[in-house]
Amino acid sequence: MVLKNNLKIMRFNKNMMTQAQLAEKVDVSRQTIIAIEQGKFNPSVKLALKMAKLFACRVEEIFYLNMED
Repeated sequence: MVLKNNLKIMRFNKNMMTQAQLAEKVDVSRQTIIAIEQGKFNPSVKLALKMAKLFACRVEEIFYLNMED
């Protein structure tokens, strides 16, 4: 199982938010956002919750497990 995400889609749906803007709002580096979007880094529960709150959605709408990988 691999953790996948819709983070890039969520950013674009949120008024075309940039990686840098998202990083600033959730208090991480832009490189962290890049790594998460590329599937190279799994966010902490705290960071995932911050993102869900920012996007006004459930964590599962941003992050999900891909059972096929």
